Amino acid sequence: MIGGGVMGEALLSRLLAQQIYLAEQVIVSDPQLQRREFLQQQYGIQVTADNLTAATAPVLMLAIKPQMFDPVTAQLQGHTPIDQFVLSILAGVPLHRLEAAFPDQPVVRSMPNTPATVGAGMTAIAGGRYATPEHLQMAYRIFAAVGQVVEVAEPLLDAVTGLSGSGPGYVAVMIEALIDGGVAAGLPRPIATQLAIQTVRGTAELLQAQSLHPAQLKDQVTSPGGTTIAGIAQLEQAGFRSGLIEAVKAAYRRSQELGR
Repeated sequence: MIGGGVMGEALLSRLLAQQIYLAEQVIVSDPQLQRREFLQQQYGIQVTADNLTAATAPVLMLAIKPQMFDPVTAQLQGHTPIDQFVLSILAGVPLHRLEAAFPDQPVVRSMPNTPATVGAGMTAIAGGRYATPEHLQMAYRIFAAVGQVVEVAEPLLDAVTGLSGSGPGYVAVMIEALIDGGVAAGLPRPIATQLAIQTVRGTAELLQAQSLHPAQLKDQVTSPGGTTIAGIAQLEQAGFRSGLIEAVKAAYRRSQELGR
């Protein structure tokens, strides 16, 4: 793994905990000494400051910031095994750039999201020209360690970024607004926070557990002339639904721009 940041550590911790990889099979390259020492002490893995040392592994995960892609891959040119499997979690770096940096190698591009850090992530994967079903299955197994996985055509990854990649930000803003609404209605902030977070979590779990369409659940909880329909009517007047749709579209367009 090149890059030992938050998302890299999330994947690392779950892969080790589920024994998909053993500690002695993992080497992480990171430029920060403090970060390397932490990862080594916490997980018992090998660490290095030298990307070339990490890049000799049969499976290479790129977990760096997108702006570091060019300098890091330039350093690796001609030093990676021809049959090495490359996994990328870099937002906005398309397959054609990945395959140019790792010619003739199997590459899978992925888009995980931040709930992966607690094992509740959503990851979309797309395979390159040389990625076989076996490579995609390996990618699926790796990312299933931190949540759910779906395979999509690469052109859809920008839409995935707009929805699930950026989605935790939208949900956080919504939860914050619910909390502020509770405070405005007289609730102490700690109680409003607990109520808002558990309500969002419970609603998501209910929709998933009962395979409900969101509209079905909305209909179930809106009684004639009741409180919920009054609140929903206010949300519609404020453009809540269209605001979320436009947020996803704006993030989708920005992801497209970053990939050019």
